[in-house]
Amino acid sequence: MNMAGFIAKQPNGLYCRFSHVVDCPTHWNITREDYLNNATGNVHSRDEAEDILENWLQPFSLVLDSFTTLNMSQDEFNKLIESMSN
Repeated sequence: MNMAGFIAKQPNGLYCRFSHVVDCPTHWNITREDYLNNATGNVHSRDEAEDILENWLQPFSLVLDSFTTLNMSQDEFNKLIESMSN
């Protein structure tokens, strides 16, 4: 598992990647297939991506709890969360 970030399932059923390096989402509205095909550039193989989705998927609440305004404004984050929810 990559400790620099995590994958969460959004309320709209798609996935996002949250980065602990920048303390905000770096990828969002990713389909399962896109993630398995390494859309985030953060997995080494399809098998690793499947393992992450099956065993290491984090709750979306962790995205909300981990965000800081260091690299994204609160307003930008609020708009992003809205798009992740619809």
